[in-house]
Amino acid sequence: MEYTTLGQTGMEVSRICLGCMSFGTPDWREWVLEEEESHPVIDRAIDLGINFFDTANMYSNGESERILGNALEGRRDEMVVASKGYFQMDDDDPNSGGLSRKTIEQELDASLDRLGMDTIDLYQIHRWDYDTPIEQTMRALDDAVRREKVRYLGASSMWAHQFSEALQTSDRLGLDRFLTMQNHYNLLYREEEREMLPLCEKEDIGVIPWSPLARGYLARPHEEFDATTRGESDEYAKEHPYFEGNGQEINERVQELADEKGATMAQISLSWVLHKDWVDAPIVGTTSVEHLEAAVEALDISLSESDIEWLEEPYQPVSVSGHE
Repeated sequence: MEYTTLGQTGMEVSRICLGCMSFGTPDWREWVLEEEESHPVIDRAIDLGINFFDTANMYSNGESERILGNALEGRRDEMVVASKGYFQMDDDDPNSGGLSRKTIEQELDASLDRLGMDTIDLYQIHRWDYDTPIEQTMRALDDAVRREKVRYLGASSMWAHQFSEALQTSDRLGLDRFLTMQNHYNLLYREEEREMLPLCEKEDIGVIPWSPLARGYLARPHEEFDATTRGESDEYAKEHPYFEGNGQEINERVQELADEKGATMAQISLSWVLHKDWVDAPIVGTTSVEHLEAAVEALDISLSESDIEWLEEPYQPVSVSGHE
């Protein structure tokens, strides 16, 4: 395993972050693993040297956090645990979502309880709240750090101008600022290269992109994607612009290069993300130990400049996805 310093946090994290969206209950999403099936994947991740785990309160309505907390019992101090809050957790309680002080405080406490932790290493806002002034949100998050419920703050998909406003607000008020950005980024979705990623590079923000495999589309040939359980049931994947422009041609080029190098498509796609200097640790979700092991092996795949240029060449601008 390789490790890197996550932005300005000083924390050393594995170059692969295990995304825990796939742990919880299939009642929430058909492809999600229950606890008994989740633990072997988490245990193997630790065996492979992964020390960075990302979850969220809304994954399986909190069940993902509970499963991760149980799996890490007795070794939590050795790991870096990240969680997120924003999406509404209770249809009958409008204050169970958003980024008001009330919501942040009550949902953070609920996450800590499910994780079985006193402090979350990295607490991220899952999206931008258009109904709450950013100053109020940043003050509430700063208080969470001062109360030692959170060590570091992070953000997720939003417009670059919003992220810049949040950073400037923290600096102006002398508050803890966001130190990480969890954004949508992969071979088929590179719109973040226009503004967000250069901003993160300028501000020394740790970048931990989600969906580096385009929700599985970059892990298998185009014609096989719909044949998977996730491909059949994940309507959210079909809302993303992966099939716009030359998405299929990029998919085919990944397959061709994978055959040439004796690797899997997922390994080539993940290796491309890992070769980007502004990326610290892509978030990889999996439902099998085999796929997890293959993802870690992607660290050993070397792509030449010509390989990267060839994979990128067909890309065309696509619709903004993830925070619009």
